[in-house]
Amino acid sequence: MTRPLRIEFSGAFYHVTSRGNERKDVFRADHDRRVFLDLLGRCCVRFHWLCHAYCLMDNHYHLILETSDIALSRGMRHLNGVYTQKFNWNHKTVGHLFQGRYKAVLIEKETHLLEACRYVVLNPVRAKMVPAPGEWEWSSYRGTCGDVNQANYLTTEWILQQFAETHKVAIKRYRQFVKDGIDAPSIWEDLRCQTLLGDEGFVHQFSEAVKGVENVFEIPKAQRHLSVPSLDQIFTNNPKLSKRERNELIREAVVKHGYTEKAVADFLQLHYSRISRILAEREKTIT
Repeated sequence: MTRPLRIEFSGAFYHVTSRGNERKDVFRADHDRRVFLDLLGRCCVRFHWLCHAYCLMDNHYHLILETSDIALSRGMRHLNGVYTQKFNWNHKTVGHLFQGRYKAVLIEKETHLLEACRYVVLNPVRAKMVPAPGEWEWSSYRGTCGDVNQANYLTTEWILQQFAETHKVAIKRYRQFVKDGIDAPSIWEDLRCQTLLGDEGFVHQFSEAVKGVENVFEIPKAQRHLSVPSLDQIFTNNPKLSKRERNELIREAVVKHGYTEKAVADFLQLHYSRISRILAEREKTIT
């Protein structure tokens, strides 16, 4: 089993998700969600987290966390571990509740944090579970808007400060911002190596921090190369490619830089089976 690459430091921001084993529900009833949020509040205190946004779905959850200590991994082990124990006790079950380890994406505050917070509270709308974010009880949206009492595990100051100094005006603009996000482009188009969400300068900051992990094969391939060029850089910088040269770049993108065959196919507007054939033909010529 591969282990996700972890980048931890004080003052970091993360989008954290964890899914149910075999896609099964991790929240079977509202009581489960209340238990989880109580544990989240305790973890925020114990591990010095700030929770800027959250959303509890049925078979997974989303958190936007800010860490003041290097304690994300320890805190997440505690959160998922204790919740699993309580879930199994309450539902008379045994075994793993979550599918492997949690996933954490490191977010650049200045460019992507606000959009990530919006993405989280819009999950129930995108899943067509509710028509509007305010109708989903188990997210941070209503607490941020002041529609319900703000929970002790939720911090809203930073989000609202991005819209106005006056609290009432900030909430009004925040509501519109979230509404506008329903039809906005996906923030995950900017995700690099399944680990970093930010601009090129942000990605470059961490290339040295992970130098040498290229040969650590328990880390997923796409996360071993944090300073890889974008697909746009690989192909668009070479506009007059011959078919042979293009195929060589396809192999480079997949084998060297860790892009999936589907990602390359989508970028080049080819069927993914064509990418597979190109790679297979190349392997034949080598052997």
